[in-house]
Amino acid sequence: MNNPILDRIAQGETTVLGLGISNLPLIDFLLARGARVTVRDKKPRAEIAQADALEARGVRFITGEGYLDGAWGDVIFRSPGIRPDLPQIAAAVAAGALLTSEMELFFALTPATVIGVTGSDGKTTTTTLIYKLLEAEAKRSYTGAKVWVGGNIGAPLLPHVDEMSVRDYAVVELSSFQLQTMRQSPHRAVMTNVTPNHLNWHTDMDEYVAAKSNICRHAPIRQFVANACDPVTLELARNSDVDVTLFTAKRERYGEVVPEYMRTRTRAIYLRDGIIFYGDAKRETPILSTADILLPGIHNVENYMAAIAATWGLVSQDVIVSLAREFGGVEHRLEFVRELDGVRYYNGSIDSSPTRTAAALSALPGRPICICGGSDKHVSFDPLAETLLSRAGGVVLTGETAPKIKAALLAHPKWDDSLPLVERPLFADAVEAARGMAKPGDIVILSPACASFDQFRNFEERGNTFKTIVKSW
Repeated sequence: MNNPILDRIAQGETTVLGLGISNLPLIDFLLARGARVTVRDKKPRAEIAQADALEARGVRFITGEGYLDGAWGDVIFRSPGIRPDLPQIAAAVAAGALLTSEMELFFALTPATVIGVTGSDGKTTTTTLIYKLLEAEAKRSYTGAKVWVGGNIGAPLLPHVDEMSVRDYAVVELSSFQLQTMRQSPHRAVMTNVTPNHLNWHTDMDEYVAAKSNICRHAPIRQFVANACDPVTLELARNSDVDVTLFTAKRERYGEVVPEYMRTRTRAIYLRDGIIFYGDAKRETPILSTADILLPGIHNVENYMAAIAATWGLVSQDVIVSLAREFGGVEHRLEFVRELDGVRYYNGSIDSSPTRTAAALSALPGRPICICGGSDKHVSFDPLAETLLSRAGGVVLTGETAPKIKAALLAHPKWDDSLPLVERPLFADAVEAARGMAKPGDIVILSPACASFDQFRNFEERGNTFKTIVKSW
């Protein structure tokens, strides 16, 4: 398969920067095509379990504190968590190296139609819904199409690129880290919303927005799906020169969703009287009753809207309704764990921002007891304090950010010292404290509003730990 990146790989030296999960199959892919590969990783070589096996296959290693020093070669594959503007990387690019990524190479090589999803909230559920809708339609219509899902969720897709055909679909969740250096967009792009996030990594909000916007700025994009009530996504849609679909559960008619200056090329999905409608300037079609959606919360109604927009013309209404009635959600997002002594426990470990916690609490009845805290992403906790004071029946704080969240709560004008509030630095102690706070009829939810890296490798490990503790009682 001819490709400019592969051509450069074949002619020179290739660097893989960071030996992450997606870069192990990338190395296999490169070696199978005759590449000369050097791995650069900050960890000492003794801590890299795969080093001996990879060296036996011809891979060279540069590790430890000086892993960025020296000559770089012709092509650099960056792990998403490594900033592209590090001085050594910038110097290598200035000297002629091509900076790319496993995901960008996949985009360039796959013959499948790519549907990409990004956003600060809801992208995992929306990606999963798109995948399941397309998969159900393929089975129903016997088209022979395969549907693949990956990116920021699931397994890397690059190893399977040779198995894909033009009939297939690849549905990918894309983080700002992955998108920051992308020069290619998916065929259909979805942006759920943009709120402050990952500001411990991005230099500021402008850089975060710029990274996200790469999902809709490049060829071969043909459709852009955007949140009509988010100012960032609406502005990107306004400036787009491809077909646009705006979605929102906060408006009831096409004319309320789409600004007049956008109506010649924009469709809309909106909510009226409990029915999701798809419409343009001339007609509207009822699609789905919210009563059929098994997932709780208005945010999940909007996730369905985004997924319907992204698959419009590709799946039937019957498939949409059937999925809504059967799909119980993704793991770690409002995931019911068990009921014990009259208390229901939910795992929302994927809720790694204040807006996600707000959505989770709004989807549950009553005033849940909320376990919050984790590693710091340098976002304001004032909105989280507002949410907890308005919606929570008790708060258990844990991890690195517990003092910051507590300070935001105590400084808030609505602070009421009748709200049960405890701090437990260790995660297991926090879960036990939430159990002790709960009474029959209560709900306990893990909804951290923070990343997991202070005590866990990722949000999955955090959620699984929560479930193990709760199920052990």
